[in-house]
Amino acid sequence: MEGPYELTTDMIDKYVTRKSCGNYALGVGSISSFTVRYVGRSDNDLNARLKWWVGRSSRYSHFKFSYASSPKEAFEKECRNYHDFDSGKLDNEQHPERPTGTNWRCPVCGL
Repeated sequence: MEGPYELTTDMIDKYVTRKSCGNYALGVGSISSFTVRYVGRSDNDLNARLKWWVGRSSRYSHFKFSYASSPKEAFEKECRNYHDFDSGKLDNEQHPERPTGTNWRCPVCGL
């Protein structure tokens, strides 16, 4: 993932320049020390999804991101991130949901 960058509209526009599906991590810290508190994805517009978070929670001051080549790749990476970053320590309330109309399964736990 690229970043971390400050979670502001200007920084999102500066670094997330393609309209694409992708993944993100929200948290606190700086370039040298970043603590992930939430992981997510966008199935079509990562820039817009990140902007949705701006100003919504004081728990997230920075973000990291990566583009995905397809919604399926974004879903699978979100699942891996959820498990890799210790789901018990994340703010995510539940395991990532697969997109409506798909039967994709988590590559880690099969959910």
